[in-house]
Parts: sequence; structure tokens; C-alpha cells
Amino acid sequence: MSSATFPARLGGLRHRPFLLVGLVIIAALVLVGAIGPFVLADPAARVADPFLAPSASHWFGTDSYGRDIFARCVNAIWLDLAIGVSVAVLAMVIGSAIGVIAGYLGGFVDDVIMRAVDILMAFPGFVLAMIILVSMGESLPKLAIALAIAQVAPFVRLVRSKVLSERELEYVAAARVSGARWPRVAFRHLLPNSIRPAAVQLTLVCGYSILNVSGLAYLGVGIHPPTAEWGVMVAEGAANMLTGQWWTAFFPGLLIAITVMALHFIGDDLGGDRQ
Repeated sequence: MSSATFPARLGGLRHRPFLLVGLVIIAALVLVGAIGPFVLADPAARVADPFLAPSASHWFGTDSYGRDIFARCVNAIWLDLAIGVSVAVLAMVIGSAIGVIAGYLGGFVDDVIMRAVDILMAFPGFVLAMIILVSMGESLPKLAIALAIAQVAPFVRLVRSKVLSERELEYVAAARVSGARWPRVAFRHLLPNSIRPAAVQLTLVCGYSILNVSGLAYLGVGIHPPTAEWGVMVAEGAANMLTGQWWTAFFPGLLIAITVMALHFIGDDLGGDRQ
């Protein structure tokens, strides 16, 4: 790799504005989320009177308990991003493994797996995640597992589709002739060459997961008050909007929208590269 490769790639970002905007937003969120908790007020502490409007003292105002909304929003950044990333990675790992098995083995195994995937896709992801979470019991790890299961199907279909074309290539035939067993052929040779569509989908699923976490929290499932989480904050502040305290739900909702938008900008741009 030449020394000019990396600067050339950075320069290429100027011609990909949506990717650049998405990367800048996510990088800014990560930076603020890392530094903010050390310099801002305790997100659980009452720091002023309830329902103070946004001002120089409290940028996002205060909520019904007198807690600083800006501090709570900043403290929620890493929680929401961590859940989104962990759900997306877990779904990609499980879905990619199942997809490469279905695509490589084909036949009866492929039929069974794909019919199971069709059943999963018949349920809206949000509803399926809620059903799984309620049946397992509520906790943060179980929330991630439930959301990951609900997002497995797209990864299975993407990787299987790529494997169906890759398995006919010469390097796969050479691996078989060398005496390699099917798990080695599938996971050592086929999967690395079939994973890129799933890697692109990962950024989109990360955004969907943040939306689903927030939606579940709004319904009182998954993460509960007084945890500083964007969906929880929207749920707590929604009723206040009717009485004029719009800021209690607006700012955490805005952060959800900005974060998901940035992740989708990145995924859409990388998806264009794939095509």
C-alpha cells in the first residue's frame, strides 16, 4: 500500500458528502459521550427548579425532577450507541454464520433455514423483539439478545445470496480438492469473501436498533427510569409537551433522529460502493 493511499481516501470523502457528514456526527457523539460525563452535572441529581426552559445555564432545560436534560442526553450517548453496535454485531455474527451454512450446503438444510427466516421476517422487528424480551424477562443483555434475534434475518439472506455465487468459483473447488471439510470451506474461505454486504447492513441495523430501544423504552419495556437513555427521556417528557414543556422530549428525540440519520448516511453510502 502506497503512502499516498490514506490521504487520497481522505480527499475522496469530499466527493461523498453524506458519508462525511455521517462520520463527523458519529465521531462528535463518541467524543462528547466520552468527555461529557466528567465535566457535566450528575444526570440523576436535581440541579435546579423543575421545568426550566433552555438557557445559558441549562442548554436543554430541566425536567420534572429538576435534572439537567443536557447532562442526561450526553450521559445517554454511549449507552444508546453501545446497545446499537452490540445488537448489530451480534445479529451479523449469528446471521452470517447461518447464511453461509444455508448457502453452501443448499438442499434440505437451505430450505429449512430459509423457511425459518421467512417466518422471522413475517413479524415486524419491533414487535418480535418486544415478544422475545417479555418472554425472557427484562435486563440489558436480554434486551440486546432480543433485538439481535429480530434483526438476524436480513443478514442471513444477504450472506446466503453472496455465498450462492461464490461457491461456484475456482478457489472453493480448490479447497474441496485439497481435502478440506465443509466447515473449513464455508467459514475459512467462503465467509470472508461473502461478508461485505452484511458489514454494510450492520450500520443500518445499528440505527434500527437505537430506534427500537427507544421505542421499547417509550412503551415501558427494556430500559426503565431513572436511567439516562434517550427513549426513556422521550417517554418521561412526552406528557409535558401538552402543557408547554416541549424541551423535555424534544432534545432527546432530536438526538435519536440525528444519530440514526448519521448511521443511515454511512450505510447508504457504503451500500452504493457495494453495488
